[in-house]
Amino acid sequence: MKILKFGGTSVGSPARMKSLLDIIDPSAEQIVVLSAVSGTTNSLVEISDKLLKEDKQVALTLINALLAKYNDFIIELLPEGDFRDQGQEVVDYHFNFLASLVNDIFTPIEEKVVLAQGELLSTTLYHIYLKSIGVPSVLLPALDFMKTDADNEPDIPFITANLQPILAKYPENKLFITQGFICRNSFGEVDNLRRGGSDYTASLIGAALLAEEVQIWTDIDGMHNNDPRIVKGTRPISQLSFDEAAELAYFGAKILHPQSVFPAQKYKIPVRLLNTMEPSAKGTLISLESEKGKIKSIAAKDGITAIKIHSSRMLLAYGFLRRVFEIFERYKTPIDMITTSEVAVSLTIDYTDNLEKIVEELHAFGSVEIDTDQTIVCVVGDFGASKHGFASRVLDSIKHIPIRMISYGGSQYNISLLINTEDKTEVLRSLHNRIFE
Repeated sequence: MKILKFGGTSVGSPARMKSLLDIIDPSAEQIVVLSAVSGTTNSLVEISDKLLKEDKQVALTLINALLAKYNDFIIELLPEGDFRDQGQEVVDYHFNFLASLVNDIFTPIEEKVVLAQGELLSTTLYHIYLKSIGVPSVLLPALDFMKTDADNEPDIPFITANLQPILAKYPENKLFITQGFICRNSFGEVDNLRRGGSDYTASLIGAALLAEEVQIWTDIDGMHNNDPRIVKGTRPISQLSFDEAAELAYFGAKILHPQSVFPAQKYKIPVRLLNTMEPSAKGTLISLESEKGKIKSIAAKDGITAIKIHSSRMLLAYGFLRRVFEIFERYKTPIDMITTSEVAVSLTIDYTDNLEKIVEELHAFGSVEIDTDQTIVCVVGDFGASKHGFASRVLDSIKHIPIRMISYGGSQYNISLLINTEDKTEVLRSLHNRIFE
């Protein structure tokens, strides 16, 4: 069994949706995970925002505009007759539901249901398209098996226990279609795996079924050695270890959802990053193996806030860091980077909803400084203790740029630098020119 995930751009038009059969082999055992049609989730987020603000007329206008796009979509996707009628029935069902929310009480619970509509639409319409051309497939409702626990973490034993019996009902069938991103929470309510969560869905299904391979199909030929939107001449990386891929995904490589590496790593399921627009491209293989003695890639994560706590009481004080970290834990705020000295600790966060309350509590330890508009640049490769010169090459290439923080030695896979966001383009290009040219 292989798991194939296709992102929003891969199903972004009827033509692209039809062309998936250039990649999918109906005669092989495969589960196909689909994202929503590109642009749909953004529209649903906007609709939800207007409904939460009780801006009902604008919400209805947005719903009707999205409906018009789907009405055109099915005309191009499905042949006239019974199959197009089925597609129209599906579209009408989902948009009648959205319209019904305009005059109803709208809460964050309903918001999660709204966000699920994109994947429910794309998978059902693709299933109908396959039927229309005589390709047998089974539509697997992700809400029947994809679940998170009380800590909002995926419940892999539950996924396995509920998915395998569903598959067993169709012993003659080899092709299955399911939704990415959506799930149920521990209360049984419709929820999601956060934006980009279709990658996560594919990885979780792969782990639950001990699949041969998970394939993530996007519009770029694998993970590149730098951001191709900013730096010219980037190249796809042929091979990465799970740890290297996790570092790059977390620190800004947009091609892969940060959480999606971990289920595959735990269950040793290889992950391939491939290009829908160029199926013959080699892409990137993520596995237990990695090329040694090389710097692999550079990624950047924006929207970072740096916090510096200066306290003379930190000197030789055991328990100081624990008490600082407990504040962030109470406010469910993850920490990205941390550096310490005898009298100060600096750290970074990217979730700032509770920043004011956090800073208020941190003042109990001493003075607090805040720097916003920061970017973490992460250089990933073989930074093991036995390697000489890699760190100096990184730092030497940006010696003309002010650096706010450096994190080195936390793992043997990366060195992370905190810089002003306004310097990001220069840093990425300077690093690339020195390391890869």
